[in-house]
Amino acid sequence: MKTTLDINDSLLANAKALAARQRTSLTRLIEEGLQLRLRSSRAASNAGKRKLPVFKGRGGLVAGLDPGSNQAMLDAADDDA
Repeated sequence: MKTTLDINDSLLANAKALAARQRTSLTRLIEEGLQLRLRSSRAASNAGKRKLPVFKGRGGLVAGLDPGSNQAMLDAADDDA
């Protein structure tokens, strides 16, 4: 696909020089740069997602404890301390 880009003159000159030194085309150099940037962007967004640990054991609340009452939960936590 062909497209038109507005690139800073000195950046373009540096890119052309690098492409010549690496014996590759400017197009290939730009494609590689975009691929690297997109890969690092995906990696960064995946790193931000964390799974919360889930307790899969047995037990539960003490008999008679109302889980809907914050005060009851706080009182029960104080009893264990």
